[in-house]
Amino acid sequence: MDAKDNGQNTERKINFSIWYLIIGILVLSLIRSLFFGGLYEESSEISYSEFKAALRAGKVENVTVSQDQINGVMRDEQAFTTVRVEDPALITELEAYNVDVTGIVTSDGGVGALLGWILPLVLMIAFWYWMLKRMRGGASGGMFSFGKSKARVIQGETSGVTFRDVGGADEAVSELREITEFLKDPTRFQRLGGKMPKGVLLVGPPGTGKTLLARATAGEAGVPFYSISGAEFIEMFVGVGASRVRDLFEQAKKKAPGIIFIDEIDAIGGKRAGAGAMQTHEEREQTLNQLLAEMDGFESTRGVIVLAATNRPEVLDPALLRPGRFDRQIAVDLPDLTGRQQILKVHASQVVLDGDVDLEAIARITPGFSGADLENVVNQAALLAARDGKTTVQMRDFNEAIERVVAGSERRTMAMNEREKRTVAFHEAGHALVASLLPGSDPVHKVTIVPRGRALGYTWQRPTEDRYLMSEEELHGRLAVLLGGRVAEALVFGVVSTGAVDDLARATDLARRMVTEYGMSPNLGPVRLASDPQAFYLGGTHGLDARVSPQTAAQVDSETRRIVEEAVNKAWQLLENYRDVLDELASRLVEHETVEGHEVASVLAERLDHKGSEPDTIRVA
Repeated sequence: MDAKDNGQNTERKINFSIWYLIIGILVLSLIRSLFFGGLYEESSEISYSEFKAALRAGKVENVTVSQDQINGVMRDEQAFTTVRVEDPALITELEAYNVDVTGIVTSDGGVGALLGWILPLVLMIAFWYWMLKRMRGGASGGMFSFGKSKARVIQGETSGVTFRDVGGADEAVSELREITEFLKDPTRFQRLGGKMPKGVLLVGPPGTGKTLLARATAGEAGVPFYSISGAEFIEMFVGVGASRVRDLFEQAKKKAPGIIFIDEIDAIGGKRAGAGAMQTHEEREQTLNQLLAEMDGFESTRGVIVLAATNRPEVLDPALLRPGRFDRQIAVDLPDLTGRQQILKVHASQVVLDGDVDLEAIARITPGFSGADLENVVNQAALLAARDGKTTVQMRDFNEAIERVVAGSERRTMAMNEREKRTVAFHEAGHALVASLLPGSDPVHKVTIVPRGRALGYTWQRPTEDRYLMSEEELHGRLAVLLGGRVAEALVFGVVSTGAVDDLARATDLARRMVTEYGMSPNLGPVRLASDPQAFYLGGTHGLDARVSPQTAAQVDSETRRIVEEAVNKAWQLLENYRDVLDELASRLVEHETVEGHEVASVLAERLDHKGSEPDTIRVA
């Protein structure tokens, strides 16, 4: 029998002992209830004078006399109890009235001592044993095992994930294939004196598949995979994180080759405080120092490679990113059109698709979606089809799922009065009409006044291709589209509502970025005035650099206001010239609640046919 079997037998014996203890406590509680309270549970308490009166009246049938009290039963079978007082003539009177008398001899030993002294002690020992077992978390080492690593170990072959399960990240996969080939055949890379990187850092926005890529790397290489989150190193006790780092690397070295994967490494890898800093995090910094030492202390020839993932690379300590530690960074960005199509194929293989489903079309209308978003779209479409009792997932289910992800679920039970309904209709018609008239704008796919999420209505534009650059003219056009709804309200009703609050926020933010980041202000020139973003992939605040003077900051505000006002004027001119089309679109929205993009184009084309084409700056999308 090996050590593992001995450990299992010991654990089994401990478990049996705990069960025996629990059963013993229950038995003792039962004995106590039977001997001390079971006979007279429903007895009524009377005074000693009442007891003597009942005795002299011949009503008492039997009594049990103890040191402190008298329990008994009346001849009408009513149980009673009373406090015993010093009465030498009591026994004589009980015998005179033919009362059956029994007595209880009390002492400091026996069951009473067991229940009163030993039982609480046993309970305290059992509770302390349970606490110790909880503290060590099932690992060996007792209460001193706080420093043991909490990494989850998965054998590579059983991970169930390979590069075939990863879509939309071809560049990252090709980089990681080199890692797997090294783990399978390290001599191939070492014969010319080369060394593999000790650490590989996966960086990218949330939901792009960084963790999936790490698991696929382990599955392809067929080696042990140690997975742990950066936050799991940190505890309330100083030094625990560093101890866990040492234990993790020791485990990996014993089973080399292998992969250590640290998810969200920014939890422990943030920049350390400088000398004289007011605030420091001693536990996190000790953990980081130990990680740096471990990555420097083992050779790549041992076959242990560290993978890490983060969506905040800008906060990592420079020492962590230098050559010899995480010396290779792999960007896992949002997928492009081809990548989205590959991801959709991977997830759609698990559902029953209808013949009308076009995955390429779905990929085209989902720019900016991450892999997690696309997985959610496929899952939502399958749930919607199942809810409607369909046997296959149709294209309309995917369209509805995308709308759910983008704008939220429909709220058809939300009732708007006629005035609000007309206001929302003109608001959304203003967005759609300006977007259809301006060159460079994405075509309108759908306009609706059915409330979704927090929005009372929305205009859905569908891009025809992925775009990575936008010109200054296109940005001005996007501002006009954002403000078209508010302008339409002002043009038709003479007043504006609170419905444009989100449009104003987005328009102001975009105009400010044009001034401070893109250098698109003729008055301020081609200079960057914004501070560095605090979170590259999570979206940072677009504040001004600390070195910007108050006079320049005032100019930034003035230029931002000027750009927004120019967009308002452009939208006003377009909607005023096409007021009849605006009225027609709003009327259709009030009647049908939803207008498809081809209907918008049809109404606008009909107007142009009747009145002739407009200047070249205006076109039908």
